Amino acid sequence: MKQVFLYLLLITLAIFATFFAWVKIQEKIVEKTAAEKPNIIFILSDDVGYSDVGAFGSEIKTPNIDRLADEGIRFANFYNMSKCEPSRSTLFTGLYEGGKNAVNFAQLLRNSGYYVIHSGKEHWMNWAPDHVRAKNVSDQSLTFWAMSEFFEPPSKEWSNPFILNGDTVGIDKIYHEQKPFFKTDALTDNALRWLEEPVSKDQPFFLFMGYGAAHYPLQARPENIAKYRGTYKKGWDKIREERVERLKKIGLFPESAELSPPSSNINKFRGHPKGDEERRAKIPLYTPWEELNEQEQDELDLEMAVYAAMVDRMDQNIGRLLNYLDKKGIADNTIVIYMSDNGSCPYDSNRDFDFPPGVAEGFRTLCAAWANAGNTPFRYFKQFGHEGGTNNHFILRWPKKVKSGLITRQQGHIVDVAPTLLEAAGVKYPEKLGEISPQPLHGSSLMPILLGEKRTEPEFFMSGWTDRFRMFRKGNYKIVKANDETWELYNLKDDPTEITNLAEQLPEKVKELENEWLKKKEEYKQAAK
Repeated sequence: MKQVFLYLLLITLAIFATFFAWVKIQEKIVEKTAAEKPNIIFILSDDVGYSDVGAFGSEIKTPNIDRLADEGIRFANFYNMSKCEPSRSTLFTGLYEGGKNAVNFAQLLRNSGYYVIHSGKEHWMNWAPDHVRAKNVSDQSLTFWAMSEFFEPPSKEWSNPFILNGDTVGIDKIYHEQKPFFKTDALTDNALRWLEEPVSKDQPFFLFMGYGAAHYPLQARPENIAKYRGTYKKGWDKIREERVERLKKIGLFPESAELSPPSSNINKFRGHPKGDEERRAKIPLYTPWEELNEQEQDELDLEMAVYAAMVDRMDQNIGRLLNYLDKKGIADNTIVIYMSDNGSCPYDSNRDFDFPPGVAEGFRTLCAAWANAGNTPFRYFKQFGHEGGTNNHFILRWPKKVKSGLITRQQGHIVDVAPTLLEAAGVKYPEKLGEISPQPLHGSSLMPILLGEKRTEPEFFMSGWTDRFRMFRKGNYKIVKANDETWELYNLKDDPTEITNLAEQLPEKVKELENEWLKKKEEYKQAAK
């Protein structure tokens, strides 16, 4: 009996030893998997037009963004949601429209072992639940809502205050290395400091950089403005012509395609502030450059020089991030994405004209004609569902997986980012997250394109600010409306700059696409409940 007991004891001990050895092996497998997960940096600029960066034809000096393009892949056609809050809401949730069961993909990354940092702008649609906010999904966050000044206002009263890990703070509580305080620099200062923790522990990280540049107000450091002073005295017409030629040379725009005609701002949806009515009457209108007098040309040269300086400064800070990756030896397994939330912005939100663009005392905005140049070669601007508002640059670098120097004409959309990054990180989208039953993602992974393959094109693409500026695209055809006017119809294969409206010629196609859009709209409404 004693021998039987000892025999059973030995067998039991052997089973336990085997089990614990298996657990240790599994722990090592998990550790190894975590170590192999790619780091992710997502950089979202604000109101920067399709051709406002060097890699997409600009005269603005953006060597670091250009480096990402040279070492990664450029999408010639990539949609956003045409305005700040819908683009961000769709980016983080992977939904065109959601509700209480929307989830932030950054939360899923964090749950799988990622260190999450949100440094920059935060702006959500009303349908986005509180649990998707940066303070609830990040290990570290420094945010501001919608927009804020770049320099500290002399009055100390910000348009929107900074939120540091959930607490409202002044700049005295925000780490920054250079004086005077400048938002673009400070956001990078904090991001780089926070990255030390995960990098020192070999922990994968997700960093969102929402610079806010080059959203108004037009403010920039003097040395950056000086770099561009005089560059724009050739005028917006010449700038558009030069940019479209570079786009064709790069291979981002078809040789046979036409540059869209100059656009004025159809500003029926957004009024102008009161005061200086004579000047304000000119702001939304296109005027041939040569018809302006010398003083007007000089003032407008300064306006665009400040805007260029803001983009330039953002690029310098992107360079700081890239240098950090190189210094730490982690660039090869880090996905870096750069895109803009929508096209360039033409809206007159100038608070006064007592101060010129650039300075901390002023609050100036870009005029429609310069915004039109930023969106070269397309029509219209931010908010519109036309290509000028919703088609923007998208660059992705991932040395470990993506070949350098690629350009693709396959269509992508900001709704595709969440499924792409979850796939890259090896994270499965959950059927249950606590008490939440997450809404199914509306986008699909871009991974086949990144690996040089053909992706099955999604059934449709949607964009535009609310239903008043909605666009719905299926295949080559796209319907779009401006400020709730009648639907326009374009064949983007033959007419990528939307010059010829086919709505009267093909009313049945308009009705077909409208019905499909209405069907999807109702589906999303029901799913959001």
